Amino acid sequence: MIPSGVSVMSGTAPGDPPGRPPGARDLYRQTRRAALGALSVTLGLGVAKLVGGWLGHSLALLSDSVHSLGDALSAATVLAALAWAERPADQEHPYGHTRVETFAASNVALLLILSGLWIVREVLRSWGEPAPEPHAFTLGIAAASAALNEGVYRYAMAVARRTGSKAVEGAAWDQRLDALGSLVVFAGLAATAWGGPDWRVFDRVAALGVAGIIIWAGAHLFLGSLNDMLDPQADPGLVAAVRAAALSVPGVRGVEKLLVRKSGLEYFVDIHVEVDGGMTVREGHEIGHAVKARLVAEVAAVRDVLVHIEPAPHPTGP
Repeated sequence: MIPSGVSVMSGTAPGDPPGRPPGARDLYRQTRRAALGALSVTLGLGVAKLVGGWLGHSLALLSDSVHSLGDALSAATVLAALAWAERPADQEHPYGHTRVETFAASNVALLLILSGLWIVREVLRSWGEPAPEPHAFTLGIAAASAALNEGVYRYAMAVARRTGSKAVEGAAWDQRLDALGSLVVFAGLAATAWGGPDWRVFDRVAALGVAGIIIWAGAHLFLGSLNDMLDPQADPGLVAAVRAAALSVPGVRGVEKLLVRKSGLEYFVDIHVEVDGGMTVREGHEIGHAVKARLVAEVAAVRDVLVHIEPAPHPTGP
């Protein structure tokens, strides 16, 4: 029998971590595809803006190329982090390497902030210098960049919602901000091209606008990554799904305590379930294993579960 106040643990010891469930492997596949697509688009746009801004005499477009090349670096970093995060747990890292995805996102965020500050410095340094008239083709590059980045944003954000990837979510928002930045550049170039020499300062104003967007995106991503490193409780929807799956296991009378922490794309669950206090230790242990198997099978993002068995209160007791 399970005496009152005594608990039975069901889970995997840190020295013997479980294999990655099929659902989690699918999350990594989706995330890799999103990062690879973002890398291809942003790298191409970054090079096009760099060449177009240089040949077309547009400081705003050159600044936007820094943003796009930063996006490409972000996507490449996500790909590298995912490859590292999928490595199996070892003796030195018994809980795996999943948190490297969050660490990578924070480093990309800092790089974005530094890039934005560099653009601000360059714009202010050249503010009083005469500005050459940008070529008309720079308008086409800015418009195409806005459309392509918006498309990448929509795809990457859909993947981020399905997988819960902070790095992909950050990269997705960066694509949306890159699209907005390209619209700012387009407006500045249009004002410069159609307003004459007196309006050429708007190219530099647009560059400052892009820099502000880059700095804001970097700060937002950094704070989100920092929050994930502090092990906050998972999204209420996921917690509710875990609770419902546990309660569906035969023999489980209630869930006394439930903690779900995020680690990269995956989650670790600590759950206290209530069972009949008259059960034997072996019977309670079997229910604990059944709870773990149910959660891993039904909630794709769950990597491992530690189940704590508690005797349920007597129906007529206090």
